[in-house]
Amino acid sequence: MAVSVFKMSRRVRRNLAWGLLFISPWIIGFLAFLVYPTLASFYYSFTSFSIVQRPEWLGLGNYTKLLLHDDNFVQSLLNTLYMVVLQIPLAIVLSFLSALLLNMKVRGLAIYRTIYFLPSVVPPIAASLLWVWILNPQQGIINDILKLVGLHAPGWFADPYWSKPAVILMGLWGVGGSTVLFLAALQGVPKGLYEAATLDGANWLHQTLNITIPLVSPVTLFMLITGIIDAFQIFTPVYVVNQGTSGAPQGSLLFYTLYLFANAFNYMKMGYASAMAWILFLIIILITIVMLRTSTYWTHYDL
Repeated sequence: MAVSVFKMSRRVRRNLAWGLLFISPWIIGFLAFLVYPTLASFYYSFTSFSIVQRPEWLGLGNYTKLLLHDDNFVQSLLNTLYMVVLQIPLAIVLSFLSALLLNMKVRGLAIYRTIYFLPSVVPPIAASLLWVWILNPQQGIINDILKLVGLHAPGWFADPYWSKPAVILMGLWGVGGSTVLFLAALQGVPKGLYEAATLDGANWLHQTLNITIPLVSPVTLFMLITGIIDAFQIFTPVYVVNQGTSGAPQGSLLFYTLYLFANAFNYMKMGYASAMAWILFLIIILITIVMLRTSTYWTHYDL
């Protein structure tokens, strides 16, 4: 039962006051930089607002235009879904396989773990610029290697058919953080289960499918949800590749947050961009709820 402030002793009230005083910078920052912008964006999403002019109430006008009349919105959403559907499963599988390799008892294991993890700490802009050079159609090292072995050298970021796979390749390069999470989960699996399975005649594949994968499924769920959230908000790599918000080539790199950014800061359509932000929020919330509800069928928390 909550205790009234007036019924508190003088000492408790004084401690409460000091506590509120010490956390007041965080409270002010939380209200000013999170709560207020969130509520303001919700209001502006129903208006025509360009910063330099007063908001003009439109009701559901922004949402109607986005969902029914904006081809760029549809393309940006489809491009983003492409990334979600392909990159997240590939990243999870690659992280898991890398963790299995790094969980083996071999000489120099600490060095290998460091090498796997290093790409994940490279700043996103630096990593994006690096991959722009690596995947350059004319001077890129990847195409030089492909030509040496007689394979077709794609145009990568300059080709609408290869631009999104190139971005996926960039993302897979930095799975070191996910690998560390899987590695921690693997080391938490009881060794006795593997010993019992070995006595029963189970080989490595059977042990992986029936012991390892189920017992690391909570980490898989965490990576799936956070990966989907991150994929829907992909921005820095494509902004660097595009050198702006053009979405070239042929709109293949026009992702949702890139189009949102263009509406907000290039076209000064703050109300329109706010509506896009809330649609993205609802999409992520719905997908997260579905993931959590369905996770009960494949996520195991107890032995």
